[in-house]
Amino acid sequence: MKILRPMLLALLAGVSGAGHAALPESLARPAREAGLPPGSIALWVAPAGSSQATLQHNASLPMNPASVMKLLTTQAALEHLGSSYNWQTTAYLRGALREDGILLGDLGIRAGGDPFLTWDRLGQWLRDWRTRGLREIRGDIVLDERLFAPQPATPLPFDDSPHRAYNADPAPFLVNFGALSLRLEPGIPGQGVRATALQPATPLRLINRLQSMAGACPDWRNALRADIAPEGTGLRVTLDGRMPGSCGERIFNLRAGDNLAWAETAIRTQWSELGGRWRGRLVRGEQSPDAAAFSTWASPPLSDVLRDMDKWSNNVVARQVFLSLGAPDGVAWSVEHSRAWLRAWMPSQGLDPAQWVVDNGSGLSRDERTTAQQLGALLRAAWLGPRMPEFLAAQPVLGRDGTLRRRLVDSPLAGRAYIKTGTLDGVRSAAGFLLDIQGRWQTFVFLVNHPRAAQAEALLDTLLRELYLASAVPTRD
Repeated sequence: MKILRPMLLALLAGVSGAGHAALPESLARPAREAGLPPGSIALWVAPAGSSQATLQHNASLPMNPASVMKLLTTQAALEHLGSSYNWQTTAYLRGALREDGILLGDLGIRAGGDPFLTWDRLGQWLRDWRTRGLREIRGDIVLDERLFAPQPATPLPFDDSPHRAYNADPAPFLVNFGALSLRLEPGIPGQGVRATALQPATPLRLINRLQSMAGACPDWRNALRADIAPEGTGLRVTLDGRMPGSCGERIFNLRAGDNLAWAETAIRTQWSELGGRWRGRLVRGEQSPDAAAFSTWASPPLSDVLRDMDKWSNNVVARQVFLSLGAPDGVAWSVEHSRAWLRAWMPSQGLDPAQWVVDNGSGLSRDERTTAQQLGALLRAAWLGPRMPEFLAAQPVLGRDGTLRRRLVDSPLAGRAYIKTGTLDGVRSAAGFLLDIQGRWQTFVFLVNHPRAAQAEALLDTLLRELYLASAVPTRD
């Protein structure tokens, strides 16, 4: 029998106990080099589908999981809503539609909470209006948003970058994830940076004060600032900051700000492109429950939405999906209903509600907490459950796509792991499934909460490599 690798010795020793065993030296070393004390790290490892951990460290310690919390939202949505579930948005005529295509009155929209009403998909829906004979709207477009309960005002943004797209707020009528995308093209130092809107919103006034600079391109987004505000029937976008020319062409996603103003701009722009006319504004109002539908738009199925949500860690999509859980029929959706439903559902998955603090289901929160052991139990439930294929398909594939497309690309691990990662200031996390060298699926959870958490990337890579190789050594039956 060959000499056992250091981590394999730890695995076979069953260092579970209370979940506070010392880190194996193969992991303790990169942790020390990163300046991460053992108490800031939590680990849980087990064969896929097993509840018996082969490695635990601080596994019962409550920690902030960041976007790994999306795994809970994913499993809950698949179990409760089903993979083919979709959200529907309906338009109604609130006046007479003449034979020449002129609507003498308002057009109503009942918002359905669609998390995937992208710019292009909105355009497809408006094209359906045209095929049904509508050419001109003489009144307003009245948006019924009663699907969501009123949300408490957020006095401060999540961080000091309120313009970043991940800070977009959920909305019953959410257009293009509440975000505007710009293509930035820096030039030589001292010159400006060319900025082009990828959603051709009009009217849109772009005030571009960006300047190109010399230097490397480590984290260019943090050097930029943006402000988006309504202006007349359109938007004004102001850009400030400096961008290294070495960055090359980049996409800068911005939170569009006021959802109503952004939705009006998107509708007005694309309706005009289709040859339609609209004289009014987008206003909030109620839609009669007995009105006949004029046109209904369905979102992609839930399984497709979850793939975008998890592979690209889309926070606002996760918050929309989370709000879709738990509210009784006829009752406005709210985070309170979703949290209550989750607490009642968790025991069926082998989860302890007392060990979870759930805020908005996206991980974009300073309050959300759970343990590595509980996340391991969640992964076990997903692996053994009937929705396992859809659950795995939603996760980034190591070295292949999503947020992990550039990680360990040239290693033997590429393409052999489904992993959801999480990142906040002071938090690094990862959880998922890895196919080891012997063809056995391993489940793992990795959590770091520490001011130096950003230095944990090498530690995570070491863990993944160890998991991949751990079963390469034959063991006695």
